[in-house]
Amino acid sequence: MAKSSGSAEQPPGFPEEARRGDALLEKGASGAAPEDSGRSLIRIAVDTGGTFTDCIALWEGRLLCWKLPSTPHAPETALLEGIRRLLENKNPDRIEIIHGTTVGTNAVLERKGACTALLTTEGFEDLLEIGRQNRPKLYDLGPSKPAPLVPAERRFGVPERVGPRGEILRPLDGSAVSAIGKTLRDAGVESVAVVYLFSFANPRHEEETGKLLRHLELPISLSAHVLPEHREYERMSTTVLNAYIAPVLRRYLGRAEEGVDWMATRGADGTPRSTSLWVMRSNGGALSARGAGERPIETLLSGPAAGAVAAAAWGRLVGFPHIIAFDMGGTSTDVCLAGEDPLPERGGSVGGYPIGSPLLPIQTVAAGGGSIARVDAGGALRVGPESAGADPGPVCYGRGEEITVTDAHLCLGRLGSAGLLGGEMPLDADRAREFFARFWRDRMAPRWSASSEEDHPVERLAQGILDVINVRMARAIQLVATESGRDPRDFSLLAYGGAGGLHACDLAEALEIPQALVPRNPGLFSALGGLFSDFVKEYVETLLCPQERADEEDLRRIFGRLAGRAEEELDAEGFGRRERALSFFVDMRYAGQGHELMVPYSEEYAGQFHRLHELRFGYADWGRKTEIVALRVQARGMPRKPVLVPEEETGPEPGKDSLLYEAPVWFGGRVVPTRFYRRERLRPGNRIEGPAVILEYSGTTVVPPSWKAHVDRYGGLLLTRREE
Repeated sequence: MAKSSGSAEQPPGFPEEARRGDALLEKGASGAAPEDSGRSLIRIAVDTGGTFTDCIALWEGRLLCWKLPSTPHAPETALLEGIRRLLENKNPDRIEIIHGTTVGTNAVLERKGACTALLTTEGFEDLLEIGRQNRPKLYDLGPSKPAPLVPAERRFGVPERVGPRGEILRPLDGSAVSAIGKTLRDAGVESVAVVYLFSFANPRHEEETGKLLRHLELPISLSAHVLPEHREYERMSTTVLNAYIAPVLRRYLGRAEEGVDWMATRGADGTPRSTSLWVMRSNGGALSARGAGERPIETLLSGPAAGAVAAAAWGRLVGFPHIIAFDMGGTSTDVCLAGEDPLPERGGSVGGYPIGSPLLPIQTVAAGGGSIARVDAGGALRVGPESAGADPGPVCYGRGEEITVTDAHLCLGRLGSAGLLGGEMPLDADRAREFFARFWRDRMAPRWSASSEEDHPVERLAQGILDVINVRMARAIQLVATESGRDPRDFSLLAYGGAGGLHACDLAEALEIPQALVPRNPGLFSALGGLFSDFVKEYVETLLCPQERADEEDLRRIFGRLAGRAEEELDAEGFGRRERALSFFVDMRYAGQGHELMVPYSEEYAGQFHRLHELRFGYADWGRKTEIVALRVQARGMPRKPVLVPEEETGPEPGKDSLLYEAPVWFGGRVVPTRFYRRERLRPGNRIEGPAVILEYSGTTVVPPSWKAHVDRYGGLLLTRREE
């Protein structure tokens, strides 16, 4: 296979607009009319991944897109370049940007956050290190956990004490706080976390501490503001994480806002543009850049959450509301159940550090197109968790020297000959095969008897890499389903991300999932979720009382107080009365349990808890006493969203202009003649029998010999098994 090129040597038929990146749903996409028809608005969503940065915009009823390599050393560079490209030749009055970012996540995983100090109730300085006695791996004889983000020398005990009902048992020693402040300044601390016992019941001492430390001009995270809930360890861990990444995210968002503001002043007619930058939340909503700087902990699953939002919306649109969202990118794979109304769960972890704030139940596995293959000490082939990322990237990018999953697909003939991004990113197939042959000769052949050229060592190694990575991803899918008490066979697999369509049929086959869906432009799908997202924020008050003793009037009074705060923030964010919604929830558990479930509040909330418990855990005890742990109000501000309009179906036969060429592809241990199609030219109603490869600007979909594809009315692919 020759080196691919983005020049005139590429296969005919790739339209110029596909290479340019603005062909996503040219027909069938529109936006609601703006409230002020005299002003034009462009909404841009940007999802920054480890390998690529994906940009998509809603402009004058069309969805436009751009995909470019990420710049890990300065993530705002790719962000701003993508925005600049989408603004070319356009002169909107207002620019709204919704951004999914991994800056905070990477700071935690790479331990590159701020120098952080912790102030806590005297005598509880080591709580952060003691943690809980949970054993994630029950039979691991040498368990370990990550070192605390704040070492002992930067953890300070403060004389004060608040009781469980908010009563002041010991007044705050302000002089001690002031003395600690001097120590922090001398130690070069960049951020401060303040976590006192029972501050969720009475935040007075934490707020006083914040005022006493204000002169330091440092980010100060108060647990009563970050996570005003019980469980002191989770509250402490969450607040410390918030403080640890606050300076990093603030600097990044500051540079991003500065760049956006610079572009906003460069309107074609010299008229100033107004701009706003929003950041995706881990719960599937969005918050302002200012809010993200104050509560960066809420952005740790920013990018994957956008994909889950888009998956739920797409599933409802095409008639498959029960979806397993499968997002495979260059560095990792994110999996979650995206039902009709996915609710965030309480708690999770990033890098081994517990988080108590609401997260969508997303399972992440280090498996992506850039995952590196290796041989372990026992001679077994392994793939990941290390990734080649965007730099140096896979071998076929021309710089990397470690073979990856993307290289394996190329060696099997599944990526076509034009390269990625419609030919803009050529792939060096000869270089990939050379490195695969070397890997086989040096690391695999000594352990295997079959090592001759006649045995297709390159193809067998490539297929082995895909088999290994598929097993890891299948386990992640099984995990998210079974943890929720569900059977994956009752769902449809929605595959997106640049590499999702390459593995969709293999995973559906392995898990006996009846069908797989691949949306149009899958490599930009997570960014599309930004355009479907709402402003979402939760307001909570801890209650901790037996359910039978809860007074309905008291519950309604607390809900009313929380709703008032929610309405004030929605007003401040500029949402009109018709653009908002409030939802009410009760956190409940059986008496004696250590975890709770979020139950929608209604007259039947007590019975609904038992039903939800049975759905989640497989049993319910209707005679057992229950407890109310907390009350929650979820505020939702709903901006304008894309309206996707279905097209009329044509005949089942694809047009001749959609067929690019036929080439050999490795399937099931043999070479099979395979047709390559250009997805931009496929029409609703077209049907394609496998084997086939469907190429498009942002991704590739493989249809194995035993599968077939049908183009639905929204341009998505429905993949099912061929009838025998």
